[in-house]
Amino acid sequence: MTQTAVPVEERLFSLVLALLATETGLTKNEILSTVQGYRQRFKSGGDNANLERQFERDKDDIRDLGVPLETLDSPGEVGNNQTLRYRIPKGAYELPADVTFTPDETALLNLAAMVWREGSLSGESRRALLKLRSMGVEAEEPLLGYAPRLRLRDPAFEPLNSAIEKRLTVRFGYLKPGEERASDREVIPLALVQYQGRWHLSGEEIGGDRKTFLLRRIVGAVTTGKAATVRDGDHAAEALAGLEAVWEANVAELEIVGGTDAATRLAHRRRAEITGDRAIVHFVDVNILADELAGFGPEVLVLSPPTLRDAVRDRLARVAADHEASSHG
Repeated sequence: MTQTAVPVEERLFSLVLALLATETGLTKNEILSTVQGYRQRFKSGGDNANLERQFERDKDDIRDLGVPLETLDSPGEVGNNQTLRYRIPKGAYELPADVTFTPDETALLNLAAMVWREGSLSGESRRALLKLRSMGVEAEEPLLGYAPRLRLRDPAFEPLNSAIEKRLTVRFGYLKPGEERASDREVIPLALVQYQGRWHLSGEEIGGDRKTFLLRRIVGAVTTGKAATVRDGDHAAEALAGLEAVWEANVAELEIVGGTDAATRLAHRRRAEITGDRAIVHFVDVNILADELAGFGPEVLVLSPPTLRDAVRDRLARVAADHEASSHG
């Protein structure tokens, strides 16, 4: 019987939920055999190499989303990669101590938490916790559940996915940052992939080269066209490899203020290098990183590259101008 594929965001959500539910952490085998999205494909005593690679990518994705995932050595087995344990420390993923709420706000949050707790801890998640307990793992149900920051699928996802399955060309408007009008693109869609929590389309432009499009920049409706000739190959793997190569090549040098939200979040980025007040981070899209860094305000100063520095400065200038206009309105 063919099993229904578990959506990526559900798998990542289940992984975070499981890692929040235990203080001692979970081994890779415990995760793959119990967590929703992995356990369906887990082969006890068999070859799980593909599943393990998926888990490695998922770890990077949730770290890039700001989730403080830790790797711990098992007692008495320091350096043994097979017994490493993974966890998300609750204290590192709570609201800052100086954030408070009024009684009315607290009441509303409690009501929302009651609804969220029932929805977030699904039957699958409850069964996974029971299985972990049966394996001797101390696991508890999070009191408020986990409020995910994973991005929902973009509106363009379903029509693009359908076009890929039917091997049809597609047409859509694509609006790049800084452009006033969207450009019309006609593409042979090859694969939809999630990288660092964002959905991308890999496709070949009609009469052009293979390109990667960020789904959040697709505007308007996606329309399908004629049947397309699609070459054989693992298009999703090729797309992910291409994005990884771009990420590897793009490096930003930042000056950060220690002890701030920026310092904490940037330190959790994959392969971030923090030395004193200097940070080195990799990125795929200069505009996406500029949006993030501008949100930190004075906590971050971009040293390089110049394109990133200019993009952050432009965003801060627009915020200042909007504030000035509203104060005189």
